[in-house]
This record gives sequence, C-alpha cells and structure tokens, in this order.
Amino acid sequence: MSGSQLTKKALALSIKKLMETIPLSKLSIHEIVDNCGINRQTFYYHFKDKFDLVNWIYYTEAIENIDNCKNYAHWTDGMYKTLVYFLSNKSFYINALNTPGQNAFDGYLFEKTYDLIMGVINDISSKIKVSDKDKNFIADFYTYAFVGITVQWIKNSMRESPKAVVDNLNEIIEGSMLSALTRYATYHKEN
Repeated sequence: MSGSQLTKKALALSIKKLMETIPLSKLSIHEIVDNCGINRQTFYYHFKDKFDLVNWIYYTEAIENIDNCKNYAHWTDGMYKTLVYFLSNKSFYINALNTPGQNAFDGYLFEKTYDLIMGVINDISSKIKVSDKDKNFIADFYTYAFVGITVQWIKNSMRESPKAVVDNLNEIIEGSMLSALTRYATYHKEN
C-alpha cells in the first residue's frame, strides 16, 4: 500500500474514531490530525475538507461489498455485506447521516445500489426484450426503495439485524423484478 493510501487510511480511522463521540458538524481538522499524529498541511494535501474525507470513506470502504454481487444469484450477499459493514461502522454512518448539509452518502449509496440493481436487471432480463429506458425506470424504482430503507435503518440506529433487513427486501424482490420486466416487455409489444 502506498504512503498516500496509508495517510488517507490513518485520517479515515481518526475521523471515524472521533465521530463515535463528536458530531461531524463539530469536528475540526485540527482534532482529526491531532488524533492521528498527522500535520494539517498533509491533511489538505489529500482532502479539501472533512466532508471530502468522509466522502472518500464512502467511496473506498463500502464499495468492496457490492462490486462482486451484481447478478440475481448474489445481490442479497452484496446487500448483506454492505449492511454488516455499516453496522460495524455504526457511529460513523449515523453521525454522517445526521449532519446537516452532508448528504453525499445518499448519493453515493444510490449510485452503488443502482449499479447493483442494474446488474440484477440485466441478468434476469437477458431473454426478455425490454428497452433500456424501461430498465432504467425499474432500476430507479428499486434503488430508491433500497436506499430509503437502508438510510432509515441507519437513522433508526440499525436496530434490526442486517439479515432481517435483507430477508425482508428479498421477500419483496423475489419474483417482482422479473414480473415487472415481463410486464414492460408485454406492454411495449402490444403498443
């Protein structure tokens, strides 16, 4: 791992540790760098502000859980691993989501979940003629549902187990995505 990556990881660990007890909105760069023994100038070499660091954490840590699960057979694995990751970083994500003006998480989660859902849609629609426009609409629908449920789960202090959340999602999704794709294919054939 490069020195730059090590520095970024040290800053990430520092802010995550501090966010266990201090709201993100009240954290200063000074506190973050003091906590990990890095100087302020080095912080600004890597990140423009604390929100940039938080966004870097979103984009580097949670992504690993979703990337290899973009098909119908494995989407539940990806969602489960992602929720377990959020739970293991509970204070950080609850704190970040409750910070006014800090909404990059929702956008990040939407982007990654959309990729996952679109992978599933492409997987199960391989033998169905559905337009890209319709696939995008269906992917948007399911993505908004997944992200909304996940964000609400985090804001509610992650009381339900990741397995229970994924089981509930799977109960709704099982068959419904294929059914929606089939209806769209049939509807557009008739029109």
